[in-house]
Formats: sequence, structure tokens, C-alpha cells
Amino acid sequence: MNKYKVLNLYACLGGNRYKWDEVVKQANIDLEVTAVELDKEAARLYQERFPNDIVIVADAHQYLLDHFKEFDFIWSSPPCPSHSRVKFSQKNRENTTPYYPDTKLYEEILFLDNFFDGKYSIENVIPFYEPLISAKKRGRHLYWTNFRLPNVLSERDNISGLINKDDYEAIKKLCDFHDYDFFKYKGEQRRSKMARNLVDYEAGRTIFQIALGLQKENKTNQLELL
Repeated sequence: MNKYKVLNLYACLGGNRYKWDEVVKQANIDLEVTAVELDKEAARLYQERFPNDIVIVADAHQYLLDHFKEFDFIWSSPPCPSHSRVKFSQKNRENTTPYYPDTKLYEEILFLDNFFDGKYSIENVIPFYEPLISAKKRGRHLYWTNFRLPNVLSERDNISGLINKDDYEAIKKLCDFHDYDFFKYKGEQRRSKMARNLVDYEAGRTIFQIALGLQKENKTNQLELL
């Protein structure tokens, strides 16, 4: 059985990755995932959560450039703060030093669209400006892909956008939603921010199914070839 090699960039705690093993079991594919994450503590917890994945602590942007030819499917979730509508709101803008939005997001879209032969999905927040490259809006996120996406990626009610506190009860709700104990994280990032930015695992599952040439039917849990 040939290996299907996936590159998971800016992997964090693997919200997008969580249900992929269920997909490949049904598709009879030998999956090999390489996850790249710069936060050492997040990388450690990702490895704990997905012990069979190859986890690399590195700059994901540079790793993509150096290794993209080695993979069949690439998922990228570049950092979003410099694009966020929340950060650029009138209230926050008054207390924020002017800055250049990080254009690595668009560098990766253009790069993968023109140099990569496999399937790719790039995810980010809805920005405070009109996206420079048109995207597919699904829920609280934008997706750039070289394959079609359904109008609905997940039928779960995503509570992430409603929670912005760091208290125990708020984070516990996010733990329940993502099926992960964020209290394990002892790094420098705010737990609530990390949890809110994690991709809904059902959206991650749907996108991976379609990238593999599979489609989830509306009325059943069966998978059919496109």
C-alpha cells in the first residue's frame, strides 16, 4: 500500500488533524503526516496526541519552501493576528502600534497554486480588509483550496467565536467542543486564544475527505468516490 503523505503546517494542537485517521481507515490509505510547529510546547502536545506523526519544530513557512515536493496534500494555517478584524477594531486600533499585515499567507497561496502538484488547503480568519485573493468563506474562516468545497463543512454549532475569556469555565467549554484538554498547555500562548483558533475537527474531516476524492453524503455516513 502506497503512503499518502500529508504536510500539516502551523500544526498547533492538530484540530484539523483529529479525525483524519477515521477517514483513511475507510479509504484504505496508509497515511503519513508530517506536522510543523514553532511553539515547542504545542509541538510536544501534538506529538502526545498523534504519536505516529512526524513532528518538527521549525519555521513552517520555510519548511514549505524546502519540502513541498515530498507531499501529496498540504494543509496550512498561517498565523492570523495581523489580519484579524478584532485586532483592527476601533477599540483595539487606538491602543495598537501601526503594523504591516503579515503577507506570508498570500505568499503561500500563490506558491502552492503555481508550484505544487498535489491538493492543498490554506485556512485563516476573515480579515479586516477585502481578501487580496478570493477565498471560500465557511463559518468563521476563509479557505483557499485547489478543489471544490461544500457550502457546509461542519454541522456543529461552533462556540469558539463567542468565547474570549481565559477563566476556567470559558476554557472548559472550548475543551468540550474540541475534545481536548487545553489545560495541559503550559506555554506562552493564551489558552483561550489557542482554543478559539483551532479548526473544528469536523471541518478538518470534511476537507480531508474531499482532498482524497471522497464525499460525505448528506443523508448517510457512507463515503462515495467522486
